[in-house]
Amino acid sequence: MKMQASTLTDDYDDPLITIEEDEEADENDLWFLPGPLEEEPDDLPPGPRAEPPDTAVVHNWVKAERLHAARLARVAGRLGALDDRLLRGPEGWRHRLALIEAADLSWFAGDRVSSDRLALWISMRLSGAQDDPNALARVGWAVRRLTGGPGPKVDLAAFLDRRDPENIEDSAERLKDRAGGWLDVMTAATDLHPITRACMGFHLWSLAGLGQHGDQIEAAVTAARIAASDGSGAMFAPLAMGGAGGLRVSGSPTERLARWLDGMNGAILKAMRNLDGIEAWTARAENIMAHLSGRTPVALRRVFAEWPLVSAPMAEAMTEASRAAVQRNLAWMEAKDLIREVTGQGRFRMWRIEI
Repeated sequence: MKMQASTLTDDYDDPLITIEEDEEADENDLWFLPGPLEEEPDDLPPGPRAEPPDTAVVHNWVKAERLHAARLARVAGRLGALDDRLLRGPEGWRHRLALIEAADLSWFAGDRVSSDRLALWISMRLSGAQDDPNALARVGWAVRRLTGGPGPKVDLAAFLDRRDPENIEDSAERLKDRAGGWLDVMTAATDLHPITRACMGFHLWSLAGLGQHGDQIEAAVTAARIAASDGSGAMFAPLAMGGAGGLRVSGSPTERLARWLDGMNGAILKAMRNLDGIEAWTARAENIMAHLSGRTPVALRRVFAEWPLVSAPMAEAMTEASRAAVQRNLAWMEAKDLIREVTGQGRFRMWRIEI
């Protein structure tokens, strides 16, 4: 009996051992199961990272504005003084500054339209054989937008004149699609000062895919309007009158804003000096011409206050006076040292005020 029990126990245990061994063998054959967890090696290349949103760039400009807070306050104060002076001055002052700014912007963009050519084209649509009609059209657009019209924040398509007259809504939607990122960034930057926001918008213009022919002029004019958006007298903030150094595209946002503020400061000072000269000349001209009768002398004073250069056909068209009256008054004003002929030619002569 004892021998038999031992045999039964051994026989009972052997099958259990065999089953466990079989299960281990079966698990080893399951090659598709994941292996034991191990620490990943540190030398693996990094995986793709999520791209930051377009509005993340605003943070860099916020930091730049904080670093240049004192300089920004100084430039904003000078722009406010220019705004107040233009608000109290005649309408012709805005037009004169816009002509000077647009001509200087054309040189920055490579179109190189002089102020006399620009004056002739805008006033009478006259151009020479050497003039580029597309360049004149771009600079003419700049003058119109620097003196009035809808702002870029109201309707960007209307501001840029990129509406298809046959399908206005469709053309506006196409522009909105291209400018979506730029508009989103500008909307997210409402806490920035308008001058800083204008600088940021100018430097992001080409990256937003808004560039066409003359995109530099478009970007600068848009920025000039944004910078002066809080004013009521100045339609734009001068950018190029003091030179185009502030519009140079290079460096970090902090460096770009510093150049922008320096360039705008110089441009505003030049605009103020220009207005000083116009104001002094107007007072002197009124005193010298006080005894003259008729409406032509008064109209000529207004034309010379609005335009940097004036030709006889321009003066005739803008004063609606006869050619003889215009020629007689121009000669009298030149003899009194109120104006000076600048071409030195017998024909196609042009005059500017003698400051």
